[in-house]
Amino acid sequence: MMDWIRIYFEELYYLLLEMSPWLLLGFTFAGILHVFMPEGSISRYMGTRNLKSVFYGALLGVPLPLCSCGVIPTGISFHKEGASRGATISFLISTPQTGVDSILATYSMLGLPFALIRPVVALLSGIFGGWVTNISDNGKKENTLISAETASAETEKGSKLLRMVQYAYRDFMTDIADWLIIGFAVAALISAALPDNFFTLYLNNELLSMLIVLVAAVPLYVCATGSIPIAAVLMMKGLSPGAALVFLMAGPATNVATMTVIGKVLGRKSLFVYLFSISLCAVLFGWLINNLLPAEWFTSMLSHHATHEHQILPQWFELSSAITLVLLLLNIYYRRFKPSKEISTSNNMSQIINNLSIEVGGMNCNHCKVNVEKAIKSIEGIESVTADPHSGEVIIAGQEIDLEKVKLKVEDIGYDYKGVWKR
Repeated sequence: MMDWIRIYFEELYYLLLEMSPWLLLGFTFAGILHVFMPEGSISRYMGTRNLKSVFYGALLGVPLPLCSCGVIPTGISFHKEGASRGATISFLISTPQTGVDSILATYSMLGLPFALIRPVVALLSGIFGGWVTNISDNGKKENTLISAETASAETEKGSKLLRMVQYAYRDFMTDIADWLIIGFAVAALISAALPDNFFTLYLNNELLSMLIVLVAAVPLYVCATGSIPIAAVLMMKGLSPGAALVFLMAGPATNVATMTVIGKVLGRKSLFVYLFSISLCAVLFGWLINNLLPAEWFTSMLSHHATHEHQILPQWFELSSAITLVLLLLNIYYRRFKPSKEISTSNNMSQIINNLSIEVGGMNCNHCKVNVEKAIKSIEGIESVTADPHSGEVIIAGQEIDLEKVKLKVEDIGYDYKGVWKR
């Protein structure tokens, strides 16, 4: 038992060393994208119901570091602001499958071929899904005119460098911290528990293994970056590169919560197209990888990982990066669980301004928090809004608070209004 625990923590240590520098670099690029490519400038390319708009939706989604829970409110916001249904589905498919952070982390763990193939598959599957959506709409006109309230976004204050750092190492890292840790933990567990060549011994049918991975991946959630160490370890145990690609594409792109929101806001037909496009493209490209590309492209990197010989960067740099990443993650959990001064300040405002708390379901990340706050604050008479994505509590302060308008705004962007907060 003690030997197994030792092996587990050794695997966890090596995974952390190899991925930390690339994760930090990916977070930095995520911050740069957030500052220099704001959402308002993206949505205007997605307004027409044609292939060009679908292409823009997929192309703009590929580098964005948004997980499947974060991309839903963003994509729905685009749709409400005028993006076509096809472009919206294209964006929703391509975005969570990859991003600048996961591309760099994929290179560090799975090698250059996977790092290049993954964004290409995300782009093509997004285009395919958007194209099918446009065809299935049968020429129906889009009813998504831009509203003055929604289109007007608050001007962000502060230096661009500060905003970049805050988003990269606080906001975005907060969004994926839980799933990143789960990804590391599960990968180390698989590496320590499963025998080598597990999949070749017990599941040697490649197509069957891809379908089983697909069925397992669709309802579950793992972020694009957190899926990488799991895929790498599964391949070390004998899973084919094609089946690993199915996991890398379907796992981050789909989960039960995401499917529920898409069906509610965009309709069942759009949900079917969404799932069909992701599943078909994942299996199709997985089959192509297994049958048309040399297996050595994908397994050569793994042999180095298995013996821990793979070292692109100096060990001191990997170690310092790992320590930095751990400290940043600890800071996130410290901030999460310490009492919020912002919320207590809002509560004190009740003496001079009407103040109440509501409960909103479906908030899972910082992007959800921002979307809910922005939507409610656009209502006339609302002075301030503070949302807590972990508890679901949203504190609203204003001269006059119309709960019916608040309910409509919350549900309009795909969340669940559950009524006044009960303490």
